Amino acid sequence: MAQVQLAPERMRLNDPPESGRLKGLWRRFRRNKLALPGAVIVLLVVLAALFAPWIAPYDPLKQDYAMALKPASAAHWFGTDDLGRDILSRLIYGARNSLSTGVVSVGLALLIGLPIGLVSGYYRGLWDEVVIMRITDAFQAIPFLILALAMAAVLGPGLGKAMIALSIGFTPAFIRMVRAQVLSQRELDYVQAAKALGASDLRIMFRHVLPNIAGPVIVQASLATASAIIAEAGLSYLGLGIQPPAPAWGSALRFAQGYLTIAPWMAYFPGAAIFVTVLSINLLGDGLRDMLDPRMKND
Repeated sequence: MAQVQLAPERMRLNDPPESGRLKGLWRRFRRNKLALPGAVIVLLVVLAALFAPWIAPYDPLKQDYAMALKPASAAHWFGTDDLGRDILSRLIYGARNSLSTGVVSVGLALLIGLPIGLVSGYYRGLWDEVVIMRITDAFQAIPFLILALAMAAVLGPGLGKAMIALSIGFTPAFIRMVRAQVLSQRELDYVQAAKALGASDLRIMFRHVLPNIAGPVIVQASLATASAIIAEAGLSYLGLGIQPPAPAWGSALRFAQGYLTIAPWMAYFPGAAIFVTVLSINLLGDGLRDMLDPRMKND
């Protein structure tokens, strides 16, 4: 037993220092020329959402009919909407709702899909093949946005219900992805060695297998967050997401629809906010994929 206990210590002595690992990760991330700008823009959007009360120049709910449908000016950089509300302020506050929807819905999907996929891929068997995978296939046979719309229609409108609807739509994809990653890891030598040393299945799954599949899970979660922002905008546009007068990028597009000829800025800026944010998250996801891909270590 003394030799078994000393083996991990010897392995740790041969590992590179933590600072060297971080430098290697940063080098691979920086190698992707578009990942860093994407990360900067995502950080700016997150900071704007967090500090919205201090950054927004106006109250996003304050109506001023004397200033209705005014174009961009020194007083209102992005112009005003049909009720005289400052569009820039509503976009900044709307970032809170969009980002929270993306993060919470993906987090809920991970909370459900990660353990199911982990257990399903590790144990396999009849329960995995006949029950879990067939239910997952049934859900994935329905296009994601159609499934989210159906769930939102059943649950009703509202931010919290939109988060639940989107999380239900994301969960099957996470189950299948995690299961596939576990299947590729369960027969490797380190898992067999842990079994030979008497480690429990629970310890092997969460202490050994899970850290080795964390990279693909993180990348998938980042890309799913971008999809969730688009889906939330779609739900809000159809009246099934965030309800007025709360600021939301999707509902801003819906209200701008009737003013495209006389006040096109009402649609330009919310659409640009959705486009830039989603594009930046996707670029960040590509950078994370390159950074966490073990095949990039020696490139």
